[in-house]
Amino acid sequence: MKISFKKTYKFAIKSAFYITLFSTAFVVFLAMLVFHASTKSLFLFGIAFMFTIYLFSFLVLQYRVERFIYRRVKKIYDDVSLLESSTLINQPITTDMETLTREVKKFATDKKLEIEMLQVREEYRREFLGNISHELKTPLFTVQGYISTLLDGAMDDKTIRKKYLKRADKGVERLIYIVEDLDMITKLESGDLDLEITEFDIVELIRNVFDLLEMKADKKNIKLAFENEYIRPNFVKADKDRIQQVIENLIVNSIKYGKKDGITEVAVVNLTKEKVLVRISDDGEGIEKQNIPRLFERFYRVNKSGSRSEGGSGLGLAIVKHIIEAHKEKIYVESEFGIGSEFSFTIEKANKKQVIIKD
Repeated sequence: MKISFKKTYKFAIKSAFYITLFSTAFVVFLAMLVFHASTKSLFLFGIAFMFTIYLFSFLVLQYRVERFIYRRVKKIYDDVSLLESSTLINQPITTDMETLTREVKKFATDKKLEIEMLQVREEYRREFLGNISHELKTPLFTVQGYISTLLDGAMDDKTIRKKYLKRADKGVERLIYIVEDLDMITKLESGDLDLEITEFDIVELIRNVFDLLEMKADKKNIKLAFENEYIRPNFVKADKDRIQQVIENLIVNSIKYGKKDGITEVAVVNLTKEKVLVRISDDGEGIEKQNIPRLFERFYRVNKSGSRSEGGSGLGLAIVKHIIEAHKEKIYVESEFGIGSEFSFTIEKANKKQVIIKD
């Protein structure tokens, strides 16, 4: 550790002043009693004596007391340096107690925050490993079960063989789906996924997603529609494939948690001159307030048993959040339990001149 002795003179100055004042008064009083000196002589003697005593007291106190404190304070710095605290190691050693107290208090506060952050990360890591283990274990055991049954003799029955192989294939597809989503979210977090920015009609893209998910919505008789029936084309600037994935994931989510005979509505709003807001709302079961802050975490499920039966990798909303953030945009969620949920995100508008040409 770099040793730099930062001197402080306040204690020595005050202490030397008090010693000098007392010593001078005492000596002058003795001189008056013993020598019966004149007032002028006593004054000159007092000034000379005061200067000498003050200088001597100051030097002794400054050296002895400071060195005494320094040795003990240095030990504190040496002990702290074992913790590799850059905030204290790179600072000069001070013997001023107020400064030292402030530095040590700041050091303790920073370490406390660091420990709390590490505890949160450790908890998140344990939960993440537990979730990914469960997500992978379920389809793996499914595939293993069907294949083991076939190997034990069921392979000879053509009907059972075909049925079990189809079910095993679905399990493999689910595994691939989870791995692909994990790979994508890893690339998004590390910034390795390049965005192909183009200009396109967000309204047309949403209509295409409606067509893709129509059959899935029909299973629960959920209507997919725009809030405004006569919505006009609205051109935006983004990665078209990624934005389609965002809209698909959000609408699939609304269908998954939507009620039968319900509705999922999408609105495209001109928020500002530069931004468009895409809003997806449903009249499903809604989300409890305590679950909203964790919605975008990997594998986090509000209804663990129900959502797993619906399928999915558990990474949909996490991917949505990372794609929107990769575009340097914002995503919002509002929900009231028992009434429904609303997800919305911003997106950059396309150049107006190019919009006119495309129209």
